[in-house]
Amino acid sequence: MTKQELRQQIRARNKEHKPTENALDRLRKNSRFLCARTILLYSALPDEVPTQALLDELTGKGVTVLLPRVVDDTDMELRQYGGQHDLETGAFGIMEPKGRLYTDYLTIDVAVVPGMAFDLQGNRLGRGRGYYDRFLRLIPQTYKIGICSPWQIVEQVPSEEHDIKMDCVVY
Repeated sequence: MTKQELRQQIRARNKEHKPTENALDRLRKNSRFLCARTILLYSALPDEVPTQALLDELTGKGVTVLLPRVVDDTDMELRQYGGQHDLETGAFGIMEPKGRLYTDYLTIDVAVVPGMAFDLQGNRLGRGRGYYDRFLRLIPQTYKIGICSPWQIVEQVPSEEHDIKMDCVVY
């Protein structure tokens, strides 16, 4: 199966199911996540595991929370999240942060990465533009956690040399 065929299959599954926060319960129990002081998260699209409550929970606990912001056709940058007032509609209709630019990549303990599909070997299928794969190359020391709903787990995600694997997947 090609990546495009798998994306079509997952889009059909997403129409039958609504994302829930169940994966967040498992994420909250992950030892690497629990110890992290600086976390890269995401602002969820309608078909992704919702993260707004988690963003606010972590910020309230003093964790440095970072969100991606698309800057052009190939790259994204990180901005510090300080609350819902820091968000504005950005590229692709995603709520993006307008907080302080964050470039101290060596301090990022954990990256929680959404995807259209994952397999249990840590392979991730994104939306096809490569933003995360390009960015994750800049933070090789960061522990990468893929997150999705159970119906987004597949036997095998087609992968290529440039695709970045997750260290674990929660669903």
